[in-house]
Amino acid sequence: MADKKNKLFSDFPPVSTEQWMEKVTADLKGADFEKKLVWKTNEGFNVKPFYRKEDLEDLKTIDALPGEYPYLRGTRKNNVWMIRQDIWVEDPKEANTKALDILNKGVDSLLFRIKAKELDEAYIETLLNDIHAGAIELNFSTCQGHVVKLAELLVAYFNKKDYDFKELRGSINYDYFNTMLTKGKEKGDMALTSKALIEAMQPLPLYRVLNVNAITLNNAGAYISQELGYALAWGSEYMQQLTDIGIPAGLVARKIKFNFGISSNYFLEIAKFRAARMLWANIVSEFKPESMQETKGKSSEGECLRAGRMQVHAETSSYNLTLFDAHVNLLRTQTEAMSAALAGVNSITVTPFDKAYQTPDEFSERLARNQQLLLKEESHFDKVVDPAAGSYYIENLTVSIAKQAWNIFLKVQEEGGFYAALKAGTVQKAINETGKNRHKAVAQRREILLGTNQYPNFNEMSGGKKPVEFSRCCKGNDNCEKDVEILNFDRAASQFEALRLETEASGKRPKAFMLTIGNLAMRQARAQFSSNFLACAGYEVVDNLGFPTVEDGVEAAMSAKADIVVLCSSDDEYAEYAIPAFKALNGRAMFIVAGAPANMDELKANGIVNFINVRSNVLETLKSYNAQLLK
Repeated sequence: MADKKNKLFSDFPPVSTEQWMEKVTADLKGADFEKKLVWKTNEGFNVKPFYRKEDLEDLKTIDALPGEYPYLRGTRKNNVWMIRQDIWVEDPKEANTKALDILNKGVDSLLFRIKAKELDEAYIETLLNDIHAGAIELNFSTCQGHVVKLAELLVAYFNKKDYDFKELRGSINYDYFNTMLTKGKEKGDMALTSKALIEAMQPLPLYRVLNVNAITLNNAGAYISQELGYALAWGSEYMQQLTDIGIPAGLVARKIKFNFGISSNYFLEIAKFRAARMLWANIVSEFKPESMQETKGKSSEGECLRAGRMQVHAETSSYNLTLFDAHVNLLRTQTEAMSAALAGVNSITVTPFDKAYQTPDEFSERLARNQQLLLKEESHFDKVVDPAAGSYYIENLTVSIAKQAWNIFLKVQEEGGFYAALKAGTVQKAINETGKNRHKAVAQRREILLGTNQYPNFNEMSGGKKPVEFSRCCKGNDNCEKDVEILNFDRAASQFEALRLETEASGKRPKAFMLTIGNLAMRQARAQFSSNFLACAGYEVVDNLGFPTVEDGVEAAMSAKADIVVLCSSDDEYAEYAIPAFKALNGRAMFIVAGAPANMDELKANGIVNFINVRSNVLETLKSYNAQLLK
């Protein structure tokens, strides 16, 4: 038997796409294939229910190799990424102690967020004491008016410590346009500051100092194609403005760092990063960057293809973090980190699960670090370069997202570039409109946040937790003067959380009683649906096995001191049960019918006004209930 050669699947005849479609069509029993099985994404393209080898035939992207132009499969020939953790520096000595501690716990990339007014030589000495800068990546963020001073201090410090400058990696997070998006303000001169910053950091060739903080768009609820399309226009604006004042294109490109968010759309995020590298390489190529090496890495026309290698830092999204059932955030951030790791980014920050309601503590930061360590040390995600390559599905997603993002990029260019679009407010309007649409989708449960708008923890209380919102212009005063429109950073769960906190603060937690009767399968299904629906507002829910009559059910509800009675049965049986139940209740509690029965108009004519079903706007319905029940 050991010598016998068997071909895998040789016993199975090949099945053509036509045969698959014949079977699918038969199983649909007349239903529309496009409506039933084709996914119409928010990104503006459709996704088929299955892909086959023939779907790759016209894709030129599958010829790409890791580490080679246009870098679709990665900018390097390995998949080793850096694990980053942010440190907000209140005291440089304390920050240094924390940095040394977490460096021994698996972190190899740090971001120090520094108070500008305290910057001096002694501050940097204290902050970086005993940290071996050549072995890790060091990133810094401070007020944009002080970035040049910070750069000069860092160069002086590294020179004093006798480092080999060619080994030092890191960044300074200067981003003129991000300040416009988040604060609505224009501060300083972007081109002059960028030029001074590049000159100050000239001794450190591997340091990036011009940042595209597309994570801001992600945290404002942007669709994936929007985040990518605007990020490309953002980076292109740096290229255009700085080459216009005489800075070589290759130098500008090598100083740009992209900071993307990661949403929970697993496969689309993998595709996003692959598409991002390819598109950016092509954009940089158009600027004909000069080669800084003799021949290696040059195109046939002499420009340096390596200048277009996008450096990407990825950070898990804050937009979909939740205050209630907060440990579900660990599941969200884990799949998000997986997407970025598989896509071959340079570094990743996993957002601690408790960020939505407090400053992350030591425990949540430890979990966030370990999430990446598990991907590396136990799942070996760093051992394979671009494992998505050749996937019929992901290769097609990559091309589809690239097309949508490119259309957005071209539209911004037609408006005069990213800066002009920000001044006109078109970027902000587009992202805020998307955020509004996504909030509506969450309200209607077309977008699911587990534990918040679907399957909430029935007995969970906030325990005094309050939402922590992003800092805004003028300390949250929306009436302060702004140069341009700003983005809205309300998390997807924020309105449901406000509703649930309102219920809790009232001290009048309503009790919802499921009056289950009739058809066993339907009454159980509708009781479960209704329980989940009402628990989203923090109501106490009492489910039941069933009652022989509606009068028995109403009596049990009144004995339980119910504020709400939900009739759960089949549509056909509502003709028999709904009106008697409503009359038996006689206004002693709110009466709700679970479903949308055909005789709804008749029921409404008899005074029944409350119905909940899959087409209900859950948020607005619960708001109206709170207005009545919490008086």
